[in-house]
Amino acid sequence: MLRRLGTLVARRARTVLVLAGLITVVAGTVGSGVFGHLKAGGFQDPAAPSSKAARLLDEEPGGTTGLVLLVHPRHGTVDSPAAQTAGRNLTGRLGHRPDVRDVVSYWRTPDDRLKAPDGRTALVLVRFTGDQAEAAQHADALLTEDVAGKAAGPELTVLAGGPLGIGHDVTTQVAKDLGLAEGIAVPITLVLLILVFRGLVPALIPLAIGTAAILVTLAELRLLAAVTDVSVFALNLTTALGLGLAIDYGLLMVSRFREQVASAHDLGEALAHTVATAGRTIVFSAATVIAALSTLLAFPLYFLRSFAYAGLGVVATAALSALFVTPALLTVFGHRVAPATARGRGGERTSRARPATGGAWYSVARTVFRRPLMSAVPAATLLALATAPLLGVHFGMPDERVLPPTSPSRAAATALRTDFPDFSGAGTLDVVLTDAADPKRVAAYARSLSALPGVTSVDCGTGPCVPGTPSAPADTQPTRGIVHLTVRTAHASDSAAAQRLVARIRAVDAPRHTAALVGGPAAQVVDTKQAIRQRLPLVIAMIAVSTFLLLFLFTGSVIQPLRALALNTLGFGAILGTLVWIFQEGNLSSLLGFTPMPMDTAMTLLMFCLVFGLSTDYEVFVLGRIKELHDQGLPAAQAVPRGLARTGGLVSVAAALLAVSLLAFTTSSVTFMQMFGLGSGLAILVDATIVRGVLLPAFLSLLGERAWYCPRWLRRLHTRFGLTG
Repeated sequence: MLRRLGTLVARRARTVLVLAGLITVVAGTVGSGVFGHLKAGGFQDPAAPSSKAARLLDEEPGGTTGLVLLVHPRHGTVDSPAAQTAGRNLTGRLGHRPDVRDVVSYWRTPDDRLKAPDGRTALVLVRFTGDQAEAAQHADALLTEDVAGKAAGPELTVLAGGPLGIGHDVTTQVAKDLGLAEGIAVPITLVLLILVFRGLVPALIPLAIGTAAILVTLAELRLLAAVTDVSVFALNLTTALGLGLAIDYGLLMVSRFREQVASAHDLGEALAHTVATAGRTIVFSAATVIAALSTLLAFPLYFLRSFAYAGLGVVATAALSALFVTPALLTVFGHRVAPATARGRGGERTSRARPATGGAWYSVARTVFRRPLMSAVPAATLLALATAPLLGVHFGMPDERVLPPTSPSRAAATALRTDFPDFSGAGTLDVVLTDAADPKRVAAYARSLSALPGVTSVDCGTGPCVPGTPSAPADTQPTRGIVHLTVRTAHASDSAAAQRLVARIRAVDAPRHTAALVGGPAAQVVDTKQAIRQRLPLVIAMIAVSTFLLLFLFTGSVIQPLRALALNTLGFGAILGTLVWIFQEGNLSSLLGFTPMPMDTAMTLLMFCLVFGLSTDYEVFVLGRIKELHDQGLPAAQAVPRGLARTGGLVSVAAALLAVSLLAFTTSSVTFMQMFGLGSGLAILVDATIVRGVLLPAFLSLLGERAWYCPRWLRRLHTRFGLTG
């Protein structure tokens, strides 16, 4: 089937290239404005109680504040005549904007809580019209245009914080970091490709595939953003996989083509054989990565779902481009891509194929195969030791600490905790009672909350409820029948104690005929963990089953998929342990410039799916050639070293290219993007060296012919459904 595809594409090469060029141009046009349509949130389950509480409060007058402006007079205090005039002017101009719902300002509402103890800072709280997504767009527009700064005039300086301020800074920083990462990855990738192929034309073919994959995926994300929420962080995966995985596929095709030409095949036969063999590997490779990333769709967090959108698009586009566009380019430029050793003077070919034995990878594989235990035990021990930090792992959600200390919203968050604790959100939980209950019952409920261990006070709307004292009557006259209680605690929002307090509050019976929704940062952490925990077994099962089925269809063995699953798990455990040691425990924090904090739950899950898929990708690369030799009748002692000799260098280069694209994000100033880039990049390098170079041949040596075992009834299934060239 794939051989016929190669022959067909060769006959219609120029038509294929014209169509591909048109699709790429259209995709580039559609996707050019994608950045302005993506969002910085998506870390919470929209159906969780904490999310429902946040939405209800946001709809209330005086509810949750999206944008917090910390205003500093350049001279004197906030009560000086000049500061008062400028402050009232700022408040008025913001309040007259059509996208602003209401403004609470110290200069309009003389509340001492809105003024810092030293009198040098005052707060302006801005709430926007529309839902959360529309409010984020309004805040981005206001901050991008520096409306607040201009309205403040020369007398005041303005620092923007709050949830919308943090979201704006994260989005802005991601855009800067993405440009920096591309600026690092693209030149290094091009240089590596030129060194590998020893020519510009063959080096540009994989790079062209990567560019096309990125542009088509950007168009896909732009269209999806019109109908659903898409995270801005999906762009990072698009770039990394577009430059990395797409180039890997192009590299595999070009390398196999040059190998076939060097073996004295004519260009047409070389191309057909290339698509039949390398194309088969690409199909299964793409299928494994797609299967792994598609499991992210099972989660309600659009942050994770967005990576599935991006991953499915870029991997599918890369694979299709490798199967259609690369053969067309090889047909047109075949004489310039063929290795110099395969061309005599005047363009005549010489028959000088690369030997199947020899080289560093052959020597390594042969040594490992002869002494499997001596090789595997140290390698497996090293990976097992790297998993040790997992014993102390803590998971949480990103907050302003993921930004650099110089970020305005992070500086604002620090000032809020110090000078404005009532508006910082730190150490507070929101309890929203729906269907306005009887005031006496609400007061009794608040008294029960105030008596819980860890609660310092409960704000009932008209006064505090201190443990051991009667609670003040709650405000039961909200506009939509909602009662809002603020529970204060000394526990940090990301602490285990705060999360246990959430469970205690939820265990208290709400007033009759009333639902109690617990929100706030600690509740969001609890709900996000719960949303992931509920679906994690299903996702793990989906990845395991899909990996098993695809590798079974690829190899015809039931042992090879089980071995691959075991090695992939060991490799990822080592990487995750390393990340805990770095990012949670704070090692290398001064070098990388981040603030240690609990591991990001969603990003860890993303890396699991991505790394598992990419590990299986390299498994297919190596195992595909070993299987070819095994099917030709070679014993394992010859098939494994020869297979690694043929693919070891290719996998090393492919891993290096993909690692460059991923490690480039280590330069990011957003902590969880640093973790994503460093973790994924290291995982690729470890998999391509220790796992595929040492553990794979060692296990194949220990298993012998049993590695290819398959029950007779499953063998018939593989004969019917397994893909062949």
